[in-house]
Amino acid sequence: MRLYKPGAVALALALVAGVAAVVTISRPAAADETKTVSYRGYEVQVPSSWPVVDLAANPTTCVRLDQPAVYLGRSTAQADCPAHLVGRSEGIVLEPLTTAQESTPGLLRRVVRDAGVLATAYYTPGGEQAANDVLATGRVVTKSKSAQAVQPAAVTPTVVASGTFKGYAFDTCDAPSQSTMDAWLPTYKAVGIYISGGLRACQQPNLTPDWVSTNASKGWQFLLIDVGMQAPCSSYSSKMSTVPATALAQGKTAAANAVAAAQALGFAQRSAIYSDIEAYPSTAACKASVLSYLSGWTQELNARGYVGGAYVAAGSGGVDLASAYTSTAYTRPDNLWFAHWGSSPVGTSRFIPATYWTNHQRVHQYQGNIKETNGGVEVNIDKNWVDLTAPPPPVSSFSVTGGPGAATLRWTKPANTTVAQIIVRGASGNTPPALPTSGAAIYGGTASMYTITGLPNSASYAYRVFVKDSTGKIGPGVDTRLVGTTATITASAATIMYTRASTLSTTVTRINDGAKLAGVPVVLYSKAKTASKWSVAGQFTSDANGVVSSAQTPAVSTYYMWGYNGATGLLGTRSAALLVQVQPAMSAYLVPGSMVLGKAAALYGYLNPPHAGMTVYLQRRSGTSWVAVTTGKLATNGKYAFSIKPTARGTYTYRVVWLADADHQGTQTASKVLTVS
Repeated sequence: MRLYKPGAVALALALVAGVAAVVTISRPAAADETKTVSYRGYEVQVPSSWPVVDLAANPTTCVRLDQPAVYLGRSTAQADCPAHLVGRSEGIVLEPLTTAQESTPGLLRRVVRDAGVLATAYYTPGGEQAANDVLATGRVVTKSKSAQAVQPAAVTPTVVASGTFKGYAFDTCDAPSQSTMDAWLPTYKAVGIYISGGLRACQQPNLTPDWVSTNASKGWQFLLIDVGMQAPCSSYSSKMSTVPATALAQGKTAAANAVAAAQALGFAQRSAIYSDIEAYPSTAACKASVLSYLSGWTQELNARGYVGGAYVAAGSGGVDLASAYTSTAYTRPDNLWFAHWGSSPVGTSRFIPATYWTNHQRVHQYQGNIKETNGGVEVNIDKNWVDLTAPPPPVSSFSVTGGPGAATLRWTKPANTTVAQIIVRGASGNTPPALPTSGAAIYGGTASMYTITGLPNSASYAYRVFVKDSTGKIGPGVDTRLVGTTATITASAATIMYTRASTLSTTVTRINDGAKLAGVPVVLYSKAKTASKWSVAGQFTSDANGVVSSAQTPAVSTYYMWGYNGATGLLGTRSAALLVQVQPAMSAYLVPGSMVLGKAAALYGYLNPPHAGMTVYLQRRSGTSWVAVTTGKLATNGKYAFSIKPTARGTYTYRVVWLADADHQGTQTASKVLTVS
């Protein structure tokens, strides 16, 4: 890496005529505009000014993406590259098709199977259309045996970059060949590599998952570098926004792309990735953009379980970051890699207070752009002093088991880690808090489980747990989700006669996707209208549609409620309470139904349940109204009896009424008609 932004660099690519059968260059009539380059039977039109380099003839040529050129072939020899390049031009690389590769920001790829060629157009930020136009001119003129490009094998990220390391490291623009890596052991055991970014200027033919895993197994540590947008006051072609909020979003996008690149190479969570911010003439506005960009960068890396690092020139980015070290307006990078050439190697700079980034968080680039030989192999490098430790591993087996209005979180703490605190954060919905400072604080302690109570009915929650070690470093978050459920309640009849039944039904559903919960245990709860405590009326299992029904014959007016008590990942729920009113059965007999004036008739019957000693009311219809005649008391068996002796001839209609009490709804008999002649 360089302390100062690059000036104009003279084009120094050798123009090499390849073997006629492999490489041919022909010029059309407008030779000052375009030319045709052929490679293995594939032709493409490129600007005439682009030099053509045959890597088969010149295997140590540095494939520089910061200069226009056409590169033919592929070489994994130790490239003769400068130690550090930043920038992007436009050009094309044509190489044998062996592994299918996807396009990435700044690199547009086309697989040409009929010619067995992989064509890669590199371009400046915003120049994707021009790169696409160049590739669109490509055509196969001589078919070869159809190449079977191997799909890249899925990579499981396992390498942490870097782990605990204190010592010397070097970085160089192009990841060294394997023979160079072997030759440079044990003089060095840590290497800086450029993994991503729109201004990454070296092609990196050696940088593969196999290269990473091989060198990790040999004890190498890695410093990962992303070369993306630069300060708005710099002279680079790709600059972050002068609007701080936009710069913050740009930093987050860059971090997401860097994580994808790191994972594709096999670098796991807890790895640090450094955003390369080259030297710039700082102003207040420029500083705000840089700090905002690095805030977004660090936040997004942390949210994805990675460590946010920044590579800066000590006199510009280093000064600006140090001035905002305690500011709450910005998120400072976790690790600082600063370039201060000529100063003491062991992590010091007059631009950065020694009290900042002291928890094994520093990389000091103290010498740059020098050639060094180890094991007989010379490489152009920058030299660094490293003092780093990785954050602690995450918990394992993080789960949540829901209950009604409560949930129990469980986790297993990482082995061989001195845990200072387990931090659990939560949020409503399906998205967990990204950072240990976001969302709601749920738990902070050293236990392995915690029960949350008072959760509202039928809601979903997402939780993330972090480990803080004894040094204060916080590891990657682990997520679990608690999906809310709902239970409906309906009754076939809201009012029933005593000894009759009402059918209570429910449907149990997940609230996130509406899926019905089939085959789960469901409980029907009940309580008398006058009671305060619920009891279990029945336990059932939902059918394939999440439905349960049960016929209930309550003796008194009763509230019912369905409940699903939850499971792993599912919060329990309770339906609304529904009141089923019970009316006593009340019979009535009038003997006789007709009689002569002066006689008496008996109106009697029974109330079931009996309600002994309670009052019943004899009423007679008068026009459209009922008027009270007399009252009576219920016997022990619920019997009542009235003697009726009208004083005039006519037709009379009677009924008996019992008023409601706390347990039952009021009721009345059917109307009885008495004829007096």
